[in-house]
Amino acid sequence: MATPEHSINAPFRAPAHEATRAITPDASRRLTQLVGIFRLLAGLTLLAVSLATQDNALLAQRFPEIFRLTAAGYSVLAALILAYQGRHPIPGRYRVPALLALDIAATTLLVHTGSGIISGIGGLLVVFVGASALSLSGRYAFLAAAVATLAVLGQQVLAFSRDLAGAGDFVGAGILGAVIFAITAAAYPLARRLEESEALARQRGIDLANLAQLNEYIIQNLRESILVVDAENHIRLMNEPAAEQLGSRGRASGEPLRGVSPELARLLESWRRGGDARRQLPAFVSPDGSMQITTHIAPLEGREDGPVLIFLEDAAALAAKVQQSKLAALGRLTASIAHEIRNPIGAMSHAGQLLAESPAIGADEHRLLGIIRTNSRRVSDIVDNILQLSRREASKPQLLSMRAWTNAFVAEFTATMELFEGQVAAVPGEDVEVRMDPGHLHQIVWNLCENAVKYASEAAGGIAVEISWGRMPGSRRPYLEVADRGPGIDGSLRERVFEPFATGPHGGTGLGLFISRELAECNRAALFHEPRKGGGSVFRLVFADPARWAG
Repeated sequence: MATPEHSINAPFRAPAHEATRAITPDASRRLTQLVGIFRLLAGLTLLAVSLATQDNALLAQRFPEIFRLTAAGYSVLAALILAYQGRHPIPGRYRVPALLALDIAATTLLVHTGSGIISGIGGLLVVFVGASALSLSGRYAFLAAAVATLAVLGQQVLAFSRDLAGAGDFVGAGILGAVIFAITAAAYPLARRLEESEALARQRGIDLANLAQLNEYIIQNLRESILVVDAENHIRLMNEPAAEQLGSRGRASGEPLRGVSPELARLLESWRRGGDARRQLPAFVSPDGSMQITTHIAPLEGREDGPVLIFLEDAAALAAKVQQSKLAALGRLTASIAHEIRNPIGAMSHAGQLLAESPAIGADEHRLLGIIRTNSRRVSDIVDNILQLSRREASKPQLLSMRAWTNAFVAEFTATMELFEGQVAAVPGEDVEVRMDPGHLHQIVWNLCENAVKYASEAAGGIAVEISWGRMPGSRRPYLEVADRGPGIDGSLRERVFEPFATGPHGGTGLGLFISRELAECNRAALFHEPRKGGGSVFRLVFADPARWAG
């Protein structure tokens, strides 16, 4: 447990029985250092003056050799004490009284062996006792003044008894004692005020430290991901959710934003050049490829070239609320669609089949009947997909080996779709385990492969679908990819490819990818699309980490 002098939650207080005053360690350290420097300078000055005076003009009345020896010893002790204070800056309980006792003894001896009270050396006691009065409690401060005064008077009595001083020197000794008591009395209220000011300053420091800790805790535990970037695009603050999204493992404070997330730095620079703080920035993929991140930037000083506050949001989580409302609307429509549309479509399709068997039908009529049958099947597929979505059951995750599961799926899909060997292939790689509902995983990958085969067969180069697996760099989350060499997805459709009824020029119901993403999110996985280099598409299914799965 932290001691009071190191804790930021309580100010320093000395026990009531101690002789020292309850000033903070920092103030006491500064005071003892200043007195220590003064002690060393005083000793060296007296020694230098004694050695430089050849005729002993200042010290001829007493004992110059003893004086010099005392001054030299005092200087050495002062230097040792100063060095010790440098290594032990916080004074102990008895350090101030012990040092004051040394100062009184040395100064009294210097006065006695020097020129006596008329030398003025006794004035050093005013400084030492006055400084000690700032650290000692009231009665101990006056006790120190009394001891110093008695020491001065005692040496004066000794000098007078040995005929080293006259009777008139007692007046000077008495005046010096009175000055010592006056300085002590004046230092007492000053010490009280210093003590109160130090306590107040420390309490304000504690309050600020606690407030800073509280702010840091709130920021780091926000569910929202935020970071602050200065005008030079250096990160000043980034909380844990933002660090996880950007893949920054260590503290990024002070680092260039480009070093943490080049894509986010590019978006910020584009925003600064745009001149419109309200415009929406495009989403970007996180460094580990596991999520799409949307960015909202707010200038902190009202201008684009200054520091900014950046909010990061998981686009999938943001879109989940919108998709929930869409699902709710689809659920309400399911029953009416099943009863009101399916039966008429079935009747129309059956009537078209019967009409096509009539010998009186010509080529033009057969072409029109083909259009009727094609669109009837398309509407029927839409109804089936919506019914399938509404009947979706809760996931029942199991631990699956990607290598074994993918090989079995490729064999089943190739046989069912009557494809040539190699048109849909599993790319060998390190085996990984995932936790997901096998039925949902089968449906997702089947939809992706079926789309790839369907659209690739219309493009030059034929069918070439590759299924691979592995772990994402950084997050180490397992993934599975379905890559093809088909025509790819048009740029205008990429942003809404997973939305319901989003169809391109190649037709389709527009629900297959929507259902696939819904099934992925039901298993805490994420489904992404990106263009493939050289043509085609890559769909990446990023699974939840099996080690962190909480069912």
